[in-house]
Amino acid sequence: MKNVHQKLLASVFAASALAVSAFVPAAYAEVSASAGASNMYYWRGLDLGAGDAAVWGDLKASNEAGLYGGVWMSSGDILQGTEYDLYFGYGTEIGGFGFDISYWSYNYPSLEVAPGDFAEVVLGVSYGPFAFNYYDNIAISEDHFGPGADYGSEDYSYYTLAFSQDAWTFKYGEHEDAEGLDLNGYSHFDITYAYNDNVSFTLGNPIDEGDGGLNEEPKFIVNFTFPIK
Repeated sequence: MKNVHQKLLASVFAASALAVSAFVPAAYAEVSASAGASNMYYWRGLDLGAGDAAVWGDLKASNEAGLYGGVWMSSGDILQGTEYDLYFGYGTEIGGFGFDISYWSYNYPSLEVAPGDFAEVVLGVSYGPFAFNYYDNIAISEDHFGPGADYGSEDYSYYTLAFSQDAWTFKYGEHEDAEGLDLNGYSHFDITYAYNDNVSFTLGNPIDEGDGGLNEEPKFIVNFTFPIK
């Protein structure tokens, strides 16, 4: 039943993308771009680059109705290599509550992972300084990641709960149904300080080693972001 639900959800998102292209003229879209660098590829409490620095770029189009889409590119991680992500979604606010739903396709040219082979749906709800995000895998190419691979499993999910105040953000994240790389139950707590719009510092703190006993050390991440005009 879950596979049927996931395929249906993916179909709905694909249809939505076609609708956006057909009914939202380019003249009504706002295009933005940015680039950045970090001392590590920090992903959900883990350093995917094994200590290597990472660079990235983002190109996004959005409109006043709340529709958006774009591409995010990165120098990648030590296992999958160079990465580019395609995404589109819709966000709005009702009575002080923010709602966002988006589809993300993760692609790795060196692994021949094509758009749609590895994808997640992300659901977000926010109110005031609080924000909750839920990430659900809906597709995975086992030809490249292998059956039962951790974040390469359709059962895998991840969620975060964050609180932001002024320049500070406190975020808890936890992996669920992630057996392949022993991430199931692994959780972390991040403290981020935004020095300004371009520079931020994050202290990533492991909390629970998870079912696999993942022994991670605290991490210090420095992020630089540069808008491109």
